[in-house]
Amino acid sequence: MDKLTIIKNLYRPLQPTIGPSDDDVSYREIKPKQALSDMVYCFWQLRTIRPLGQQFTYRVVADGCIDIFFDMAETGKSFIMGFCQKYTEFPLADTFNYVGIRFYPTMFPQLFHISAKKLSNNAFELDQIVPELAKFIKNKITADMELPQIVVPLNAYLAEVVSNTELHMDHRLYGALHLILQNQEILKIERDLDTGISPRQLRRLFDYYIGTSPKTFSKVIQFQNVLRAQLTVQNLRTNKVFYDSGYSDQAHFIRDFKNFYGVTPTTAFK
Repeated sequence: MDKLTIIKNLYRPLQPTIGPSDDDVSYREIKPKQALSDMVYCFWQLRTIRPLGQQFTYRVVADGCIDIFFDMAETGKSFIMGFCQKYTEFPLADTFNYVGIRFYPTMFPQLFHISAKKLSNNAFELDQIVPELAKFIKNKITADMELPQIVVPLNAYLAEVVSNTELHMDHRLYGALHLILQNQEILKIERDLDTGISPRQLRRLFDYYIGTSPKTFSKVIQFQNVLRAQLTVQNLRTNKVFYDSGYSDQAHFIRDFKNFYGVTPTTAFK
């Protein structure tokens, strides 16, 4: 498999915390143009359909990605959020309209030559990280634009970045990612990720391009695999999903799931 398509072909990061029953809040994704499809998973929008009458807390689950996001009411302030090893909650007002760009793992550092480790477990103002992109968003995105209109200039800007960037696709890193993504259980990192370099060297690559260790990234991927399985409370009780996921017991499975999602599996899949 080509190194540039490994992640795209094997991984679909999910953010499931806005569901069909949330009539007053909308979450939407649009895929990027073909030239960006190996690097950008989606452009997304989180917005209120009508005023809520109270503050809204949005929970972002761990997905291994780096996101850029901004408030359509104030595009002069944009932000970037790095890899997070647990869920993150954002308290929002009763009316909001946020737009974002979700990069596949490894791709933001490839395009902008910034260590993912520098961004891990936090959100930063984008003008402190990539000031040119922050300025572009401020000047080209206006509050009256709908998501299909917004993605046009963003696609163009990122396509230009890609055309002017020489990617460093280290086969050892992407070999390890391939092993993690194609497996259906958490790997024994030391034993299973033999890509021709020492564990310390592999950790350095993961720190720079992912923002965390191979072990933690592997756990996030397995958590995402559980989300994609579309479990229900009933089959959580009858199927030993924690064994299938590589856990030795249910307690460890529930602990990790709650860390990445913010609630227990039973609550999440009601």
